[in-house]
Amino acid sequence: MPAASSASSSFFGWKAAFSPRRLVILLAVVCAAGCGGSARESHGGAAVVLEGPMAGKRVSVEVADTDAERGRGLMGRSSLPPDAGMLFVYEKDHSGAFWMKDTLIPLSIAFYAGDGRILKILDMAPCKHDPCPLYDPGVAYRGALEVNAGAFRRWGISEGDRLRVTSAQ
Repeated sequence: MPAASSASSSFFGWKAAFSPRRLVILLAVVCAAGCGGSARESHGGAAVVLEGPMAGKRVSVEVADTDAERGRGLMGRSSLPPDAGMLFVYEKDHSGAFWMKDTLIPLSIAFYAGDGRILKILDMAPCKHDPCPLYDPGVAYRGALEVNAGAFRRWGISEGDRLRVTSAQ
């Protein structure tokens, strides 16, 4: 049976303490503690310009581009500023429904293609208890933008219009 420790491992104990595996775990913990805040904190400064027949509308957005951020979405929020939203981004075309479980505010969602063309807009109602309805655009999409319910209509934005991601300056 091999010895539990050797002179080199006790003298150079830091090597064992910071093995590649432990270093990856340590970095993940540090990132989760320091960088794992809301999507706004990790992707601050983003905006979307919605381009329709009546010119462009700038919307400040929180970007959700990880599974955890997309899963959390706008759950638990009691309000959303009038010209703000959450942008759900996928690396490649994606299919599937959104739901409003534990989301407290009514929202509208625009599903968009890789070229920014808005494919489908749906209105979604808050849901506190299962079963919650699913909101499926019925098409593959590259991302989705959630805003306050009815905002796309008020801004004159409809299916076929485009959105473009910019910095929020």
